[in-house]
Amino acid sequence: MAETMDPLAPSVNSSSRPSGLMNKLRLRFGRLPAGRAPGEGYVEFGEFRAERTAIKKVGTFAGVFCPVVLSMFSALIFIRMGYLVGNAGLLVTLAQFGMAYLIVLFTVMSICAISTNGAVEGGGVYFMISRTLGPEFGGAIGTLFFFANVASSALCISACTEALVENFGSNGYLVPNSQGIPDGWWYRFLYRSILNAAGLAVSLAGASLFARTSLAIWVTMLVCLSSAFVSFFVAPSQEIPKPDTNQLTNQTFFNYTGLSSKTFYENLYQDYGRDYTTNTGQMVDFASVFGVLFTGVTGVMAGANMSGELKNPGRSIPVGTLTALLFTALSYVALSFLTASTCSRDLLRNNYVYLLPINVWPPFIAVGMLMATFSAGLSNLIGASRVLEALAKDNIFGILLRPMVTRSGNPVLAVIASWLLVQIGIMAGSLNAIAQVNSVLFMTSYFAINLACLGLDLASAPNFRPSFKHFNWMTSLLGLLGCFALMFALRPAYASGAALACCSLVVALHLLSPAAAEPKWGSLSQALIFHQVRKYLLLLDPRREHVKFWRPQMLLLIASPRQAAPLIDFVNDQKKGGLFVIGHVRVGQLDGSGDPLAAEHKYWLKLIDHLKVKAFVELCLAESVRSGAAHLTRLSGLGAMKPDTVLLGFRDTAPPRDFFRDSVSPYKTDSFDLESGDVLFPTRRANDARISALEYVRIISDVLCVNKNVCLCRHFHNLDMAAVERRSAALKYIDVWLVELARPSREEAFTVRGLFALQLAAVVRSARGWQHLRLRVHAVHAAPAAPAAPAEPPSPTSLHAGRTVSVGMDSDVDPRIEDLAAGKPVQERLEELLKLLRINATTHSVTEWPVLEESRWPSDSDDATSIYQRMPLSYVQTVNNIIKRRCQEGTAVTFVQLPPPPKLSPTMTSDDQAISEQYLKVLDEFTKDLSPTILVRGLKSVTSTAL
Repeated sequence: MAETMDPLAPSVNSSSRPSGLMNKLRLRFGRLPAGRAPGEGYVEFGEFRAERTAIKKVGTFAGVFCPVVLSMFSALIFIRMGYLVGNAGLLVTLAQFGMAYLIVLFTVMSICAISTNGAVEGGGVYFMISRTLGPEFGGAIGTLFFFANVASSALCISACTEALVENFGSNGYLVPNSQGIPDGWWYRFLYRSILNAAGLAVSLAGASLFARTSLAIWVTMLVCLSSAFVSFFVAPSQEIPKPDTNQLTNQTFFNYTGLSSKTFYENLYQDYGRDYTTNTGQMVDFASVFGVLFTGVTGVMAGANMSGELKNPGRSIPVGTLTALLFTALSYVALSFLTASTCSRDLLRNNYVYLLPINVWPPFIAVGMLMATFSAGLSNLIGASRVLEALAKDNIFGILLRPMVTRSGNPVLAVIASWLLVQIGIMAGSLNAIAQVNSVLFMTSYFAINLACLGLDLASAPNFRPSFKHFNWMTSLLGLLGCFALMFALRPAYASGAALACCSLVVALHLLSPAAAEPKWGSLSQALIFHQVRKYLLLLDPRREHVKFWRPQMLLLIASPRQAAPLIDFVNDQKKGGLFVIGHVRVGQLDGSGDPLAAEHKYWLKLIDHLKVKAFVELCLAESVRSGAAHLTRLSGLGAMKPDTVLLGFRDTAPPRDFFRDSVSPYKTDSFDLESGDVLFPTRRANDARISALEYVRIISDVLCVNKNVCLCRHFHNLDMAAVERRSAALKYIDVWLVELARPSREEAFTVRGLFALQLAAVVRSARGWQHLRLRVHAVHAAPAAPAAPAEPPSPTSLHAGRTVSVGMDSDVDPRIEDLAAGKPVQERLEELLKLLRINATTHSVTEWPVLEESRWPSDSDDATSIYQRMPLSYVQTVNNIIKRRCQEGTAVTFVQLPPPPKLSPTMTSDDQAISEQYLKVLDEFTKDLSPTILVRGLKSVTSTAL
């Protein structure tokens, strides 16, 4: 039996599997160390395990506030404020700071909300995004965030080199004339490399060392910045020489006026000039100024990146980040006002380190420049390595990043890999050029963070209860829209590149990432999909269904997918965007020890993935196959999305074929072979008990009783779906036989039963891969006059073509079809019918259909039982030969009419078994040796000629 309703099914014992961390450790590593509680001191990421070392954690001020302030100040506070105010003017500069800080503030609110909604581990922002949006989107954004940190580190090292040359180069501010360090592209690359190597050495020593020294660095920075503020009030007006690095102007001195209202008004508005740090002196514009300015707020992530080294990340990240944001904002605004009030525009555009010569003691600014830029670069290098380590631990890129996982607290290989990429980045040279790329990458990360928080809030997940309450979906939406608008308005090329890279990574990770294949954490997309699906399911009203918009909604009942793989594949094509449910009945009952189907369900889902079909799975535990099939028939689906057609495999004696083990099968796989040697979904063996003929026929009757269409599928183990898809010349046709076996009337094509079979065949032909096949419709040319076949039991009413009629009756046909002239030849009427239904098919009249003796025809008083008792097998065999002769070659699938099942007594009698055997014998002879065949019994109108 190729596709059988076999009651036997695989059994998976879930109770034998280890559960809990203790069992995982015991199975993988043996017993735990003596005195060690289960899970104590151990971290597990996927297949990796590392023992925690006794790392001392840091608090809010040293671990978040100081790193954030230092990272935000970086190159901007001492080296590029003149570039901003001198080109954009005070008003535009303040407006740009306002835009940047609004975006960052909204993003920080999102960070605070996510970080206070659960335990935050290493990886910071990547950890938050991946645990919210899932491994694909989280991995893609995490990768971009990693490169953003790398670019930011390269930017800060370039700024530090610029400060080094300005202070200690030839004619530098802190050395005698022409006695400083040499300058030039290769010399600067050497200095950057040395600084990058110094950062590598500190990073290898450990992030906790940097975190603990950040307080001292911050105090030093505060002293240097205070000296700059004091100098604006005490420094006299003077002529400031241009730096040697400025080769764009011949003017050698520029005015520092001190506090002056005239200077203040002159610096209010924008007046863009050229950037002397670029090789060609590129013209500055609004976008380039904002790109540089935004680097001064990207350091807001520094605290989140240190989440693995914090005592209490859930509290430290919100408090430390928000206070650092306020501190830096006040510092930037104050410095912008004082700069615009004291320095001429020429000075600001031609000497970006103007703070040095006007300071009460220039070494203060030199120290501030070097410490701010180097510490920011170091912070970004450490942050990049932590993100890379988190990507490796989550197995996002599989074996590619596996060496990055460390058993100690410091990811040495991740630090080295980050350092190498920074080394490549510093070859760009120009600080302002790196800043443009850096800003876009960080805005992409901010976009993702706001998207994650917005999704969490809109999904209304009960477990989203952050302790940080100062946010709502509006703040996340504003942050998201702000990032998107600024990215594409200012740098559309860079923004498009980042968006393309992100989308490509999402697709690649979805297809290839081991973490995406078996996600260990939730995905926000699933919560949002659930939220939307529930809403739209409630809007889908079954009372408003109309035949014009009918589509197949299939329930396929199978025993073992090993022998029914081609049938599952075929029904997936047949559903035409409708509902497809795979049902399976396990004979048994609940015994109080748990759900016996729970462990098996995941393997059925794995089967769906393997066969690449779009289907749902419904498993049923029942005391008999018939009872389980009835439950599935009645209860499968949800709301208005319920199957209206039930498909069963045919009950025959054909030897089963295991498509999962067949070497030439396109479905071959060993994914369902267990290590014990057992197999999931075993095929029926020759000595296995089959479902009885009586139970099988009762299942068919039950389906019809609840007003659902039924299809019996036979010979589908012979269907070569690969040949269909590659348009094999051996397969040419889909055949539909609109003939009722019990009464071969030429009117059968115009009944509900005939139209249903025709519609199913047309749907199959319209599916992708089947469109090259031609549809052939066969109907009898004439038939002897005979009493009508027994009517089917009354069934509920349905709405069809604008009028209410009885389902399953011949009158339940479109009025236009009923109006077809009965006096015309059947082939001409069929062609008119196909034209009305817009079905492209050829018609064929069957003139050789055999004639039963008059005494064999059923009378009005006969029921279906007497039909099959009086029908000679020779008649059925002759019909079978006619179908084989006409469909001998080139037919992919054949649709025939399923004769009505015999009426059986409510209580099982000895006669019922014999009657059922006779009915199945008729069906067996009817479809013997045909191509893959579907016996169709339709009860519902599914065609419409109305507009």
